[in-house]
Amino acid sequence: MSYVQGTDRGQAALLPAAIEDYVAADAPVRVIDAFVDGLNVSELGFGRSVPAATGRPAYDPRDLLKLYIWGYFNEVRSSRRLERECRRNVEVMWLLRRLSPDFKTIADFRRDNGVAIVGACRAFVMLCRDAGLFTARLIALDGSKFRAVASGKKVVNHTKIAEEVACLDRQIADYLNRLDKADAAEPDDQPDAVPAAMAALQARRGELDRLAAKLDAEGRAAVVEGEEDARPMGKGNGPKPPSYNVQTAVDADTGLIVHHEVTTEPSDNRLLHPMSMTTKEMLGQESLTVVADAGYSSGAHASACERDGIVACVPANRAVNNQADGKLFDRSTFTYEPDTDSYRCPAGRSLIRKQLHKLKRNVAYMSSDCSGCALKPQCTTAERRLVKRHLDEDALTRMNARANPELMARRRCAVEHPFATIKRMTAGGRFLSRNLKGTRTEMALSVLAYNMLRAINIRAAAA
Repeated sequence: MSYVQGTDRGQAALLPAAIEDYVAADAPVRVIDAFVDGLNVSELGFGRSVPAATGRPAYDPRDLLKLYIWGYFNEVRSSRRLERECRRNVEVMWLLRRLSPDFKTIADFRRDNGVAIVGACRAFVMLCRDAGLFTARLIALDGSKFRAVASGKKVVNHTKIAEEVACLDRQIADYLNRLDKADAAEPDDQPDAVPAAMAALQARRGELDRLAAKLDAEGRAAVVEGEEDARPMGKGNGPKPPSYNVQTAVDADTGLIVHHEVTTEPSDNRLLHPMSMTTKEMLGQESLTVVADAGYSSGAHASACERDGIVACVPANRAVNNQADGKLFDRSTFTYEPDTDSYRCPAGRSLIRKQLHKLKRNVAYMSSDCSGCALKPQCTTAERRLVKRHLDEDALTRMNARANPELMARRRCAVEHPFATIKRMTAGGRFLSRNLKGTRTEMALSVLAYNMLRAINIRAAAA
């Protein structure tokens, strides 16, 4: 028995005359084509949205945008690989009507139209909203670290800068010494390479001085050379790689990303209110319910959300009493009495308001006298017991009470899937462009591709 045989390569075949026949009627590429054709590229701010009257004709920004959306949809992000697909992929040939832009044109389009591409991503979200794809009954927030282009070896701090500066100073001094000796021996016989080497060393010295000044001015512990918007962040042992903190607000019922943002915040605790507020404005709702993990716990943001009609459901991230191996009374055993603005201890004694810490946003309450208390060995090793209360304690308590286990399980199911899909599309979650301008453009393309894929699946399931 032989294998299944293919046809002879030299045999003439009657192939479809139109490239239209090669693309299935329900192919996702048709959604990309229809969506981009419906955009007002001039209002979004795409360059060359109006053809020039003179000079060489430019590519239509719609065609290049279609190419990029298709690329991120199919895990092809490199401009050189996109150029290659234009010549061999039938879907791309259909989408671009057999246009074959070179990789430089493709790369320049993404670099020069970042704001407009972000606007196109938002336009698709608005399209989904108007089509009724968002239920918006619950919005789940989460953040994930995406690797920057820069290597971890490019992370420098004051110690590394000082070590390299000392090395450069020795090299510069050595060059100057050799120049003096050469001038003394043969004044007219100076090697051409020496001034160039000196200039390179002095330029590097100036760059290190600039980086040190940047660390001092911004109060940062480290900076990423070559990609200064990135920051060392992440979990686990060892040095943290340069990364960005990508935030998403996901509709819990449909899995669509309503809003996203690329930030340089190493943690999430300052992002609850801004992410929720922007999502609320995009949906055009008077109130919004959001759920997030304990990383978003913030008293100030809890109060801000309540003030702006946002119902936040976030577990409060409380400090743990680790004094005496954690065997002493926790603050939860003390009862706050709002009428007198004081605390009542388990023994019935009062802790009065002592000091306000505006920076830490808390108030310290202290017992006036703990002597003779039978419970003191279980309460404190100090002379008197001190308890701190957050200025937004009531808002924190309400926010924590709403974060029940069922709601947290829904949050986990809603936000993990989009990040997993996008990281699969982006080689495990690593950007190709540098700094916030480039990474925000890339993430907008990734979110647009994900939302498009999700919307197609939702429509297919409903059919």
